[in-house]
Amino acid sequence: MLKLAILDDYQNIAQDFVNLKKLSAKYQIEIFNKPFEDEEDAIEKLKDFEALFVMRERTKITEGLINNLKNLRFISTSGMRNKAIDLEAAKRRKIIVTGTEINVNPTAELTWALILGLARNIKSEIDNMYQGYWQTTIGIELKGKILGLIGLGKVGSQVAKIGKVFGMQVLAWSENLSLDKCKELDVLPCSKEDLIQNSDFLSIHVQGGEKYKDCIKLKELDKMKKTAFLINTSRGPIVNEDDLIIALSTNVIAGAGIDVYEKEPLPSDHKLRFIPNALLLPHIGYVTAENYSVFYTQMFENLESCVSGKPIRVIK
Repeated sequence: MLKLAILDDYQNIAQDFVNLKKLSAKYQIEIFNKPFEDEEDAIEKLKDFEALFVMRERTKITEGLINNLKNLRFISTSGMRNKAIDLEAAKRRKIIVTGTEINVNPTAELTWALILGLARNIKSEIDNMYQGYWQTTIGIELKGKILGLIGLGKVGSQVAKIGKVFGMQVLAWSENLSLDKCKELDVLPCSKEDLIQNSDFLSIHVQGGEKYKDCIKLKELDKMKKTAFLINTSRGPIVNEDDLIIALSTNVIAGAGIDVYEKEPLPSDHKLRFIPNALLLPHIGYVTAENYSVFYTQMFENLESCVSGKPIRVIK
């Protein structure tokens, strides 16, 4: 019986989207709800498994891990890309890596939850309501404000469309910005410097990795308006976390809405957790019932196809 490990199921909800009891007749399944302490811990706990199901960019599937899991034959990830998987190492071991479809709209929707939360001081007002207070802050309107987007891909484009509906002026920059896409969406292309200096809300929508690592550091934060807000629903390392803490603590910018972090889960004693002008969420951009249904259903479809020798949704 094939041994399958379902990783990164922080909320223990995989069983809500697929019938694991029925599947247990074919697979020996173990669910891991907590992150591994380190790579050595992961190797020890996963050494007997032939297949891994992983959530995109949670557990790092490194060359060291792959080479030490001697029984591993199949990996399936949520989404059709996962920078946390060493694909070359997997290829050398002849391990088949497959992916799933993913809905990108949930991340765009969550971006707006953060923007609106910051604009109208939602966190403070909710907290104060439970303390017995009434109308303790004054919010700002979105109409007429400038929305700056770092990235105008699938998610950035959706965020831009909603910004236009709110009556915002939308600017965009990235290293491979499509001028045709800008024209289509009525978005003004600009330089990174102009984007940072002029935006009232600066929202990040580019892929992680070395290309955009530390794209926003203290020197960029210093150039932002003191009334501006930074939103990151993309990847934590794109914004230098230490610099962001300095900027928020000294009111270099008005606030930040963050869903992604350098280290996840975010440690309970992390400084960001104690900054009042930081609106924090626990990386829930893609965490929806609709997405999880797609992920787990297609992961098992992928595994079935691999076992039968006709793999589908293979990540090259």
